[in-house]
Amino acid sequence: MSLLNDALRAAEQRQRPSQRPVPYLGRRPGRPRRRVALLVLPLVLAAGAVVAIHLWRAPQPVAATGEVTLDVTGDDESPPSPPAEVPARISRGPQDAVAPPPVPVLPPPGPAPKPVEVTAAPVPKAPLTPPPPAAAVSAPVAEPVVSAPEPRTSVASVEPSSPPPVVKQVPRTPEARDRATGQELERLVREGRLAEAERRLSDLLARQPAPVSRAVVARALLVDGQAGAALSWLPPAVTEADPELRLLRARALLARGDLDGAVALLSHRIPPVAGHIEYRVTLATLLQQAGDSEAAAGHWTALLMADDSRAAWWVGLALALEGQGKIASAIRAYGQAAALPGLSTALADFVRERLRQLQAG
Repeated sequence: MSLLNDALRAAEQRQRPSQRPVPYLGRRPGRPRRRVALLVLPLVLAAGAVVAIHLWRAPQPVAATGEVTLDVTGDDESPPSPPAEVPARISRGPQDAVAPPPVPVLPPPGPAPKPVEVTAAPVPKAPLTPPPPAAAVSAPVAEPVVSAPEPRTSVASVEPSSPPPVVKQVPRTPEARDRATGQELERLVREGRLAEAERRLSDLLARQPAPVSRAVVARALLVDGQAGAALSWLPPAVTEADPELRLLRARALLARGDLDGAVALLSHRIPPVAGHIEYRVTLATLLQQAGDSEAAAGHWTALLMADDSRAAWWVGLALALEGQGKIASAIRAYGQAAALPGLSTALADFVRERLRQLQAG
């Protein structure tokens, strides 16, 4: 700008001799003015270039405001407005450019200008606000917490008042009643109430046969030394089909001194060894006492075939073999008995003495 002022000042000094203004007649000026114009023109162009650069670098608020107003108030569905409407919208005033619409509108596709991003950024924050806290609190409150155990309490209170379930009792068979009564009679015998046990047995026999209960009372009477009372509960018609009752009757007969009657009773319908060990041992012992060593040896042999670890059975076999005169076999049987455990002290001494005598010859 200082160069321009100096040029204008020099031009004024050259024009001072002629003080009158020369009117513009449209004719080409003379040579001196042409030189001045040639000197001033570059300065004017340089000054204009500086002003243009300064104006180009300066911010343009009007244009930015026009762009913001156009983009914010525009609608996606409506077609873009022509450029002629831009000055009219700019001239409406700051109300149209600043007031945001009630409904947020997304910017059109494509790269959006920076002023639009700055002004439109706070607009979509309205729908992103969290819901009021009242709705969040009311959700868990609406679900009752105490109502769940209430039905359980009511059911529990009703259950005791309900009648107990009816248990269907299956009628017991005669065999089941006999076993149950036999257990009760054993309890009475242990308590020493033998007379009451006999009364209970009489009541049961009036309704049905009871071999188990009959055997309990008869055995208790034999232990008590009442062989005659035991025989009264063991008639032949009852003991005929039951090996256990026959064994009890034979012991009662033996207790009364009737060895032959006991042997004859046991020798009738001899049961197998399995399940009737006591029956077969008693029969073999009574046969040996009766002098029938051969029959006794046969029963001892059958017992040892079932279980050869019984030392007492080997002693019985040795006695039966010795009674038959089979000394060598008797010595072997005595040796087996002495080698096995389970003999009483007296019986063990007897076995060793018989071995010494038989081996000495």
